[in-house]
Amino acid sequence: MPHPTAPPVVMCFSGLDSTGGAGIQADIEAITSMGCHAAPVVTAITVQNTRTVIDYTPVKTTLLIEQARAILEDMPVASIKIGMLADTATIEAIHTLLTDYPDIPVILDPVLSASSGVALSDTAAIEAMLQLLLPQTTILTPNSMEAQRLAPESDSLEACGQELLDRGCDFVLITGTHEQTETVENRLFGNHRLLETFHWERLPHEYHGSGCTLAAAIAGLLAQGLEPFTAVHEAQEYTWEALRNGYRLGSGQFLPNRLFWARGEDE
Repeated sequence: MPHPTAPPVVMCFSGLDSTGGAGIQADIEAITSMGCHAAPVVTAITVQNTRTVIDYTPVKTTLLIEQARAILEDMPVASIKIGMLADTATIEAIHTLLTDYPDIPVILDPVLSASSGVALSDTAAIEAMLQLLLPQTTILTPNSMEAQRLAPESDSLEACGQELLDRGCDFVLITGTHEQTETVENRLFGNHRLLETFHWERLPHEYHGSGCTLAAAIAGLLAQGLEPFTAVHEAQEYTWEALRNGYRLGSGQFLPNRLFWARGEDE
């Protein structure tokens, strides 16, 4: 049995991004910020910088399954966050794992392309995600462009949200940073309807890792026992502050400062 004061465990499936802006490091920092313990499972090794993704290699599915089962059989995983899924074999492997642990909440960030626009999932992988993972997903967190790729027959973001709910998700949060709106409008769908539209001040820069940060924060808050609506709202507040406090370390996009809360008050 875990110690009474032990933090909740969040398993995160993500790619290794050596910039530290997205992927596994983003998940670890956001999950830690929510007061949880991150149990990271690497799905792919990427070659990238703050401008673009240069290359990536999926981790062998046997190794991926061994990584995950070693933890699931040893630690009380309270939620699962899924990020980069580089190929169909990876999706099939994670589907098998989720089938064996149906009571753990799942937050799926469908990383179909890098923030620079480089594709990270092909058509077969997208279809596998729709068929195998969405029915196992508690909260799906696509941006508006990803939502339109996942629901290409839909003619509006509201229709995308409804179609993705029909695919089996409990909740869908479509983020609106890519839309031409004065404020960022994030739409939460559930119970066969639009539940809430959240409005956030649009920040001046482009950021690498914002989607990872949001999804991982939601996973951490669900692991802490918050109900989905509250977890989604508080995770957005945290992510917006991480972006507002972001910094530019390379020649490309800004990186979120997910540890902004650790600064002293006089800094």
